[in-house]
This record gives sequence, structure tokens and C-alpha cells, in this order.
Amino acid sequence: MKNLLLRFCLLLGAGCLIVCAVYSAAAPTGAKLTFRRVFKGSSPEFIEINVREDSDVASYEIRQLDEDAGASPFQVSAGLRAKMFDLAGQLKHFQGKDLDVHRKIAYLGEKTFRWESGAEVHETKFNYTLNSAATQLLHIFEGLARQQEHADLISRRMRYDRLGVNDALLQFESDLNRSLLPEPQRLLPMLEQIAGDPKFVDVARQRARSLAERIRHQS
Repeated sequence: MKNLLLRFCLLLGAGCLIVCAVYSAAAPTGAKLTFRRVFKGSSPEFIEINVREDSDVASYEIRQLDEDAGASPFQVSAGLRAKMFDLAGQLKHFQGKDLDVHRKIAYLGEKTFRWESGAEVHETKFNYTLNSAATQLLHIFEGLARQQEHADLISRRMRYDRLGVNDALLQFESDLNRSLLPEPQRLLPMLEQIAGDPKFVDVARQRARSLAERIRHQS
């Protein structure tokens, strides 16, 4: 893409070259990690998360297979990204890695880890793994997916079903209690909005306030 843009700019002249230089400087150049899980008959059936080594901006797509495709942006901190890319490094960036346990166990969905850095691309697929680094990386990716599911659900309830906000908060609290969410502080603005808005029922406001204080204390 960048090469095509450069050729186009050379044809148009110096003014466009300036734009090209800005684009090239702003474009991400670091490696990218992708996690995909496809599990027909589950909910959700499709999960994909893309994280870049050099950018807080990541993307996620969580849906049923018959729904329209489309990724949305979200944020992943530098500290968590460093841990994820360190785990990928321990796995040799998935080059020639067979992570599957190869035993007769229940089907848990096809999972894919993919590494991209320039022209270098490696990926591996598995149903279930006992590899420690792979398991840790899987838990992070699945935790990020759960975290975004909670964020989306709470956001929808805030807009369309105020009485259902407390139930959404209870679901979020359940996963928080089990330490399944890598960066629950990402939901702090939403929790603070609920806590301070009299349009929501008191029990939801109190729960949001309690959760926000707990997350701030943990952070």
C-alpha cells in the first residue's frame, strides 16, 4: 500500500510527496499480533483481535458467523502489549509451532495465533494447548474479548435499556471477581457516568460507584 502511494505521489509532484512523508511517518511499522477463534454454535461464534507492537490502538471483532463483518477500535496499554509480544517471542513468533495437544478432547473452537512483521508472517492453529506461554497469551486475548463484550453490553443498556444496566454490571462484576479482565480500568469512564447520572436506578449507580472505586484501588 505504501509503495503504491509513493508511486502515485511521484507522479503528482512535490506537494503530494509532503503528504506521503507525513503518511509514512504516521503509519504503524511494528509487528502485529492477531488472535482468531471460530466456534460455530457458540456465542459468539467469531472473535478476532489485532494488536500492534507500536500503537495503543487495537481492533476487535466479536459476532455470530452470519452477521456482517466489521472491526471496531479499542485501546491496549503499552505494558500489556509488551507482555503479549514477549509471550509471542517465547513461542518463536509461531514459526513452525504445533501447539495443539493432539488428544481426544471436546472441540473448543479453532484458535489461530498470527504474527506479522513486514514480509514475515507466521501462524499456528489449535483446539487446545498445554503450552504455558500459549495458554497465557490465549487467556489475555480471550480476556480482552470478554472485556469488550462487557463494554459493548453496558453501553447498549445505557442507551436503550436503563433498567438493564444493573444486570450488565453484575455480569461485568462476576468476571472481575474471577480476574478474567486484563484492563478493567478501560471501563472506568462508563462506570463513572452511570454512578453520577440520576437517570439510572440507585442500585445500578451504587454498583457502578463501588466497581469504579475497586478498579481504581487495584490499579
